[in-house]
Amino acid sequence: MAMSLTSILGSEPIADAEEEAFVIFSQDIPSQSLGFIDSQASTLEISVAGYDLVIHQSRGLLTSNRKEGTTGAVVWKVTPLFAQWIASPTSFLFQNHLLDSTSTIVELGTGVSGIVALTLGPRVAKYTATDQDYVLKLLRLNVAENLDTVLPKVATKKDKGSKTNKKGVADKRESRIAVQALDWETDHVSRVEGVDLVIACDCIYNEALIEPLNSTCAAICRLRGEGEEPTLCLVAQQLRSPDVFEAWMKSFHAKFQVWQVPDKLLDGGLREGSGFVVHVGVVR
Repeated sequence: MAMSLTSILGSEPIADAEEEAFVIFSQDIPSQSLGFIDSQASTLEISVAGYDLVIHQSRGLLTSNRKEGTTGAVVWKVTPLFAQWIASPTSFLFQNHLLDSTSTIVELGTGVSGIVALTLGPRVAKYTATDQDYVLKLLRLNVAENLDTVLPKVATKKDKGSKTNKKGVADKRESRIAVQALDWETDHVSRVEGVDLVIACDCIYNEALIEPLNSTCAAICRLRGEGEEPTLCLVAQQLRSPDVFEAWMKSFHAKFQVWQVPDKLLDGGLREGSGFVVHVGVVR
């Protein structure tokens, strides 16, 4: 897998985590404050990857004083940009058959929106969106309310006059985009199955969360057995603090072989100068 990623991405794995951090933060980074789209709005209408989504946010939750954090309560700018890119048939993952309709994915720190799950979920066999318990009620609502948009029911002759079949269709769709509690700091990954891809989108903003996040990513990637294709780990983030980014890079690099996804394989909204960066890793 490492050899094929080097070939696909056109670069060797990152050798020096500190140098990578220095180079990335030497570019012009636009000021985007914290990076919310609109933290005041109770609902957002967002068109992503051909889908018109209506996403509920929680302004009250964002401004509450939960010591465990509240950042999952609203939509961040990088999320629809990342979702648009990764769900595209032209993304390097689909182009190089690293993802296809049989693939399984786990997302960490999904937040309330479920935007990546809703856009990428229909293109794979199973997508599991995870976060802490406090996020799940709104996340489940957003997935449920947008399910008909991204996975329309296919009516059959059997469905007519049969409530059971209708429910069966709904249940099957719901199992394809699943929601599950997972707290990196307290939960063990034993409840998670081995997957083809782990996604973390804009989860790195606090040094205290770096080690639990990276350890959880690595633990899920190690669930795959000998002889199976290794699990990829894809991390997208907004560039905010050089110190936090360097701490994340050092920790992630210690656990993974890491490549930065180059501009030629990214959409314009994620390329150098956008204030965002995407890395892919294979666990060591």
